[in-house]
Amino acid sequence: MAIYIHWPYCESKCPYCDFNSYAKRTITEDQFLASVNRELDHYAARTFGRAISTIFFGGGTPSLMPPATVTAILDRVSARWPVHEDCEITLEANPSSVEAGRFAGYRSAGVNRVSLGVQSLRDEDLRFLGRLHSAAEARRAIEIANATFERVSFDLIYARQGQSAADWRQELKEALALARGHLSLYQLTIEPGTAFFDLEARGKLRIPESGDAADLYELTQEMCEAAGLAAYEISNHARPGEESRHNLVYWRYGDYLGIGPGAHGRLTLDGGKIATSAFRSPQAWRDAVERIGHGVEESTQLTPREQAEEMLLMGFRLSEGLSLSKIETETNLTLNDCDLRQSQAFPFLRDDAGRIAVSKEGRLLLNAVVKELAGILKPPVEPNIERPPSRRMLGQHR
Repeated sequence: MAIYIHWPYCESKCPYCDFNSYAKRTITEDQFLASVNRELDHYAARTFGRAISTIFFGGGTPSLMPPATVTAILDRVSARWPVHEDCEITLEANPSSVEAGRFAGYRSAGVNRVSLGVQSLRDEDLRFLGRLHSAAEARRAIEIANATFERVSFDLIYARQGQSAADWRQELKEALALARGHLSLYQLTIEPGTAFFDLEARGKLRIPESGDAADLYELTQEMCEAAGLAAYEISNHARPGEESRHNLVYWRYGDYLGIGPGAHGRLTLDGGKIATSAFRSPQAWRDAVERIGHGVEESTQLTPREQAEEMLLMGFRLSEGLSLSKIETETNLTLNDCDLRQSQAFPFLRDDAGRIAVSKEGRLLLNAVVKELAGILKPPVEPNIERPPSRRMLGQHR
């Protein structure tokens, strides 16, 4: 089981971001810590004895937390659950909040992996994206992280307004020279409720057309693979063994607890899968924790079909694909070979010894492929076993 802990605050809200984050703090540091610990206690009572494999501090900007807060949370986790000796503990950080001393404090707390939100190595584009750091600060943050932690990743956003293939080729070349084991490379998407969404609606923002964006995606795959950081997931690239083990829990449809404002979770209890989502407002979340011991706003028992559809959506993001037997074992639904071969998605799939994955061409059509396959999920066909003739058929009447 994995644990995700959501720190909801940032120094400012980026114009492309639709994550649950806020620039204005409505609860104090002490209140946040007390509520996280109480929520951890609530889940510990429901999952007694389960071992923790990964912990992820996301946000928001978790690197705004004092190291002492991270220490206290990790101490609470280890007091409530058995924790794997090689547990991956990741903390997200923005280059503008990186200090060598603070990073050393996180390392002492137990953090062994850091993920930096660099987003661009160009000052002009950093300003466009609303980032508070410069390209020089980003490079310095990567340097500090590499000197402090065993494992380091950083994010970049491409397919930005006015970005050409030549521009991205040069920037990615520089990024690959800085990368040690892991890179997350995301295309800029315009999400409802963001400042960029309003700008695009008014015609003041134009990102590359889908065909140009697809070309940038293919360029990204080629360059990363040549550099030894092949895509193990649509937007994530790593050297062998450097994959994000926490994110693999999501994509392989494992169990994880969502702790903090707006956090989501998936938990297997009594043979069924439960989806949880917490109150998004930090104050509403804290009020709920104070009142009932947790901040969950919605808890839904997923149907077998909903689980199977989520498995498809998450598993097909991975280059390894997913196991057909896992779908059948956990949901009693399957994709039979005949239906697969007749589906419109079949040309975009590959089959490797009981695992199906989306081909390189299919990744550009992932949503359509998943929708097509979700439509042909069905219970497995019972084997047609010939029954012995009855006594009546044999004329043996009483």
